[in-house]
Amino acid sequence: MFSHVMVGSNDIERSKRFYDAVLGVLGAGEPLRNQNSTGQTRLFYRHDGGTFCVSQPIDGESATFANGGTIGFKCSSPEQVRLFHDVAVAHGGISIEEPPGLREGKLGALYLAYVRDADGNKLCALFRAK
Repeated sequence: MFSHVMVGSNDIERSKRFYDAVLGVLGAGEPLRNQNSTGQTRLFYRHDGGTFCVSQPIDGESATFANGGTIGFKCSSPEQVRLFHDVAVAHGGISIEEPPGLREGKLGALYLAYVRDADGNKLCALFRAK
């Protein structure tokens, strides 16, 4: 359904350090760095058929986060969820909502962790228990 997800950044080098570490937990390597024709730097992380992008805003305005928006990253185990969370916090992210852990509900058993990056983007690490 999705080709990619892109978030804005007000400090592309800070974002690169954060996402290199956090997405490295999931197995993503170095991003492809691109500068578009109007001078904005963009980072493209490719992994398992998906692309996550970080960009300086093309309109020249400040990057802002989506109120109510969340970007979810699929994890392979509860331990990977915890590591995603801990690496994010160690690299300037902010832990939000409940501590990482099991949540049971109508969607089944999910192991979740939520963080915000330095630009305020809300990220979720998710492992769906069988």
